[in-house]
Amino acid sequence: MNNTFQNLAHKIMKPLFFTLGIIMFTVGLIGVVVPGLPTTIFMIIAAACFIRSSEKFYKLVINNKLFGKSVQDYRSGKGMLLKTKLMAWGMMWIFGMYAVIFAIPDRLIYVRIFVCMLLIIGTIVILRVPIKKV
Repeated sequence: MNNTFQNLAHKIMKPLFFTLGIIMFTVGLIGVVVPGLPTTIFMIIAAACFIRSSEKFYKLVINNKLFGKSVQDYRSGKGMLLKTKLMAWGMMWIFGMYAVIFAIPDRLIYVRIFVCMLLIIGTIVILRVPIKKV
C-alpha cells in the first residue's frame, strides 16, 4: 500500500515540479533582459524543480554559460557572492516596496501585507545563504 501511494505521489508531483520549473526558468530568462529582475534566484528554483522532474532540463540550467556556475555554487553549498546578495536584496526591496506603495491598490491591504511578508521571508532566505569566498 505504501509503495502504491509513493508511486501515485511521484506521478502527480513530477509534472507539477516540471511545470513550476518551466515557469521559473521562463521568468529567469526574462530577467536576463529586463533590468532589475534577477535571473539567478529563479534559475536556482528551476534547478531544484528540474532535479525532481527532468534531468535534461536540470543539466540545461546548471551547464548554462551565463548563470550555470552561480546555480552550481548555490546548490553545492558554496553560497553567493556578497555583491550578488546585496543586488538581490536591493532589487527585491525596491520593486517590492514600489508594488506595495504605488502598484497595489489601497483596498487590497491583504495583498500588500502578503508582499511585505514575502519580502521579509526572501530577506531571511538570502541572509542564510553563505557568502562565497572568491
